Amino acid sequence: MFLNDGDSAVRYLLAVSGGVDSVVLLDKMVQESKHELIVAHFDHGIRPESADDARFVEGLAKKYGLPFVGKREELGQGTGEDLARRRRYAFLRSEAKKRNAQLVTAHHADDVIETIAINIVRGTGWRGVAVLAAPDIMRPLIHLPKRELYAYALANNLEWVEDGTNRTGVYLRNRIRYLTPLLSSRQKSQLIQLRDRQVELAGLIEAELKAFITSPSHSRYFYTQLDTPTARELLGGAVRQVKGAGLTRPQLERALLAIKTARPSSVYEAGNGVTLQFTARSFIVKAPREML
Repeated sequence: MFLNDGDSAVRYLLAVSGGVDSVVLLDKMVQESKHELIVAHFDHGIRPESADDARFVEGLAKKYGLPFVGKREELGQGTGEDLARRRRYAFLRSEAKKRNAQLVTAHHADDVIETIAINIVRGTGWRGVAVLAAPDIMRPLIHLPKRELYAYALANNLEWVEDGTNRTGVYLRNRIRYLTPLLSSRQKSQLIQLRDRQVELAGLIEAELKAFITSPSHSRYFYTQLDTPTARELLGGAVRQVKGAGLTRPQLERALLAIKTARPSSVYEAGNGVTLQFTARSFIVKAPREML
């Protein structure tokens, strides 16, 4: 069974880009016909041919007899990966919530390895290994290597479109992609296992943080007595409780310095809309709630 969700029918919103990964996801999901499926596609407007991809995905939805929802934004050439990702997920999460559906994406094992590599290049702590694990997103292909997806697509005569930017070095992910084949199958398997363990640990830590953080007001003195890694985790949890998404490691470390040194009645802008409002003894984290 492709999905382990019991016998009841579930409504799923499938993020389909038109690439081989999402086309395989769509076909596999269709095979379990008990589920109610909705095909969703976000057109960034970055590439001239992106409108053709949108039409291809809409055609796929029609072929399978499924409802289609799409959106186009004119982000323009030169748009960074991070902004494109945030806009795509904002659309997908909005549609999933509107339709009371479970969001499903086609991320696979090679995506995990590439994302870990990117985080290491940029500089990361242990959370940089616990990747692609947002609790509101289902990723049923996460342990399958890309080669298996290609094999499935070819065996089932599936058609897909190729993103031309995947063959360029414009984005860091593409440059990393050229290096990951240097890893052996055993090394890749070990990375996936490490990721799974770190995701498990992240869940346990998050549960402890939620139980511990019971007030919007936090003691400045308490934070100054903690070691930096513990304080960073605690502050990150406090931010996620009000924002739904965290700050980066450098942002958290600068915020910890502000907790130690900021004057009473001052406001510190930690980044991404997050502010710390200080009194002499305490601080409050404030931010517009958003899931990125």
